[in-house]
Amino acid sequence: MLPDMKIVEEIEGSGGLGGLARMTEVIAALEHRRTELIEQLRSQRLASWEEIGQACGMTRQGASRRWSKQSQAASFGDAAAAYQRGRPSYPVSAVDWLVPGTAKSVLDLGAGTGKLTSLLAARELAVTAVEPLAAMREELVAAVPSADVRDGSAEAIPLDAGAVDAVVVAQAWHWFDPAVALPEIARVLTPGGTLGLVWNIRDHTVPWVAELDRVLHRHARQEIDSAPPIGTPFRAVERLEIRWEHALTRTELLDMVASRSYVITMPAADRDELMHQVTELLDSHLDLRGRKNLTMPYVTRCTRAHL
Repeated sequence: MLPDMKIVEEIEGSGGLGGLARMTEVIAALEHRRTELIEQLRSQRLASWEEIGQACGMTRQGASRRWSKQSQAASFGDAAAAYQRGRPSYPVSAVDWLVPGTAKSVLDLGAGTGKLTSLLAARELAVTAVEPLAAMREELVAAVPSADVRDGSAEAIPLDAGAVDAVVVAQAWHWFDPAVALPEIARVLTPGGTLGLVWNIRDHTVPWVAELDRVLHRHARQEIDSAPPIGTPFRAVERLEIRWEHALTRTELLDMVASRSYVITMPAADRDELMHQVTELLDSHLDLRGRKNLTMPYVTRCTRAHL
């Protein structure tokens, strides 16, 4: 159904650049509201991706690709406290490698609750942390009060051109639109500045970790490219892997599972079943049962590129 042309003409006004700007504002507002409606329909299980696609004039696959990722990214705000309790930090050696020793200022982009931000602040750098979700920012401000915490995204960074010597992205690059984010990151970097990406990946070579992943993947699988290509205007892409162990309690492991985006967005019954299965694993696996304190092995994968 085409929109009422009288409404379109009213928005356009006399045309020209002013009319184009008004139309752009209205389109952006409508798109934002459409996304909210889709998230509501999905969270309340009121419509399938097939039905949403039909309503949007798209295929099921097209609608799912476009909006499911946004829904999962936004879901972290619903479990910010569990994220802060259950997610690990990062090896200090990874920070040493990602941030040049000559850097005086750094941006933690998609900073979440500040797991990496706190390590950056400990290096006495001028640290800016940008995070789009308010609940995550609340945790971040409490965890790293010395950081300059701002609302924003990788596609619209609230910094002036050339504001920082390095940009780091921890466990978040897969949520970004690289075509928009890369030039925006380049804009806020000083000449020759560094972009660093980092992910903590559970070490599946350890038997109980492999079993945990099998339990998680019965319900959903989230494939992440932890060595993504970095295009222009960046060059000299380098990779590094660091193996290490994170000490955590049984409760913190359950928080780690509960803070996964695909777990947060599950129907309540499915989520409860998954958490029950993880608890059963903790109670029954020979390497875990009876233990309150655990050690999670990780492989931290780092990417570094220069402007």
